[in-house]
Amino acid sequence: MNKIISFIKGNTVLCIAALAAVITSIIIPPDVKYLGYFDFKTLTCLFCTLAVICALRDISFFYTVAQKIVRKVKNARLCILTLIYITFIGSMLIANDMALLTFLPLGYFVLTSTHKEKYMAFTFIMQNIAANLGGMLTPFGNPQNLFLYSKFNIPTLEFMQIMFPPFIISIALITLCCFIFVKPEALEVEGEAPKLDKKRTMLYLALFAFSIIIVFRVVPYWLGLIIIPAVLLFADRHALQQVDYPLLLTFVCFFIFAGNMGRIDLIQNFFAWLLEKNTLLVSVLSCQFISNVPSAILLSQFTTNYQDLLIGVNIGGAGTLIASLASLITFREYTKNNPGQTVRYVELFSAMNFGFLAVLTGAMSVI
Repeated sequence: MNKIISFIKGNTVLCIAALAAVITSIIIPPDVKYLGYFDFKTLTCLFCTLAVICALRDISFFYTVAQKIVRKVKNARLCILTLIYITFIGSMLIANDMALLTFLPLGYFVLTSTHKEKYMAFTFIMQNIAANLGGMLTPFGNPQNLFLYSKFNIPTLEFMQIMFPPFIISIALITLCCFIFVKPEALEVEGEAPKLDKKRTMLYLALFAFSIIIVFRVVPYWLGLIIIPAVLLFADRHALQQVDYPLLLTFVCFFIFAGNMGRIDLIQNFFAWLLEKNTLLVSVLSCQFISNVPSAILLSQFTTNYQDLLIGVNIGGAGTLIASLASLITFREYTKNNPGQTVRYVELFSAMNFGFLAVLTGAMSVI
């Protein structure tokens, strides 16, 4: 029983997705149309990218590079800003949840080793915001981006043009917050950064580049499903074991849920009407209750306005703790390292996230 409870706590979104899939499958019994629910390109691209990222994490690539950068900064404000920017840029390259799992420990290490624990909650929250908002610019930055990019076959340049305004506003807001809330106090990080295995680094970076060109449709996605696992099977089996399979299964469950919902006339008419009124606002609000990935999958069944939907499910990642899986990851990491400070964290998290959400939603409604 304890194992079951522990699994549910660690995979809450997956369990909700599975329950939703089962309930809707009772309403719409499984048939041949189910095969059309699944976006195999999205699932393949996500798997390949996650596998290579796990391999790079196994050799501490991202942590080592980030640590070397942080060591060159000599005051608290610039150091925290650097940590947040690294997470921001990292989310564009390795997806938001992976960026947090990689760089939150670095933030904890830097702040504890320099005795700046007073900035811990602020730094974790800003890293979380940076991960959610930084990943919006690239198709592979957030899981919902990869899905919408594939589903609507959005041209890469158009995708980046759509997301550029909220991306720039996010950078400005993040920088402003750091200058307001963090003082330029002197600090120094002790010790040396670990050295990288050059051969493995070159191999995994080549695989990472290959996974990216798959996302950009340069080569067929099924090639990635053959080549990347085959190489990692010999080079780093642990990376294949560490892939976030619950995330992939969550996608599968939400594909079933969204597909079934799209076949219920009453639901279809309601969401189509709602999204026609204001796709941006509906998608932002949806994220606050069912998170951004399921919102993207569900709402994409009822609208062709992918521009506003794309913006909405990205900026909608800010707000409540459940608006994004990345936010739950940050909450878990913070409370694990700072027991007894949950209430203070949630209060600060809510204030900052809803502040960002309000500004971004208002700005994108006008633009």
